[in-house]
Amino acid sequence: MSLADHVAALRSSLSSANLVPGPASALIPADFAPTTPLAVSFGDKAVTLGTFFRAGECKQAPRISFLPEEAEKAASSASYLFMLTDPDAPTPDDPKFAFWRHYVVGGLKPEGKGGEAKTLTEYLGPGPKDDSKPHRYLFLLYREPAGLSLAKEDVGGEEFVQRRFFKPAEFAEKHGLKLVGVNWMTCAGDGWVA
Repeated sequence: MSLADHVAALRSSLSSANLVPGPASALIPADFAPTTPLAVSFGDKAVTLGTFFRAGECKQAPRISFLPEEAEKAASSASYLFMLTDPDAPTPDDPKFAFWRHYVVGGLKPEGKGGEAKTLTEYLGPGPKDDSKPHRYLFLLYREPAGLSLAKEDVGGEEFVQRRFFKPAEFAEKHGLKLVGVNWMTCAGDGWVA
């Protein structure tokens, strides 16, 4: 799929899922055009703009990759920050804990470019309750400004309750992060029945 086709598919899927416009509007502008597709997978199952997962399929941290072309558009020394967040916590009907911070990794490089990633928030897999409708989960890739050096304390605590109320748009603005890639999925509890 060409990047132009990916941009169109992403915009359409975010709109259909009521994410943009919606709770992700502050994170992802309506005219956002990614500079790279963001590949995310759990085991052998790929996340593709709304793929449905059960919580049991997401116990291990996802694999992420993005193309080196993005780095060629930026400086060759560019590094990236990846974030997984839930705008629907604790339930899509009552997202009072949004945005829930599930995973943050900085210092990433594109496929084949090396680099030393730094986990800023340890992975905590999606865990919607069985009686909740499926949650939408956002995977966000940001280009870091040159010289950015974040510590875990800059992102927030690791405790369960410390992950609530994360403000990814404010965090990105404060640290000069530029959004370059987006993907998303839905996830329900293992016992959820449609």
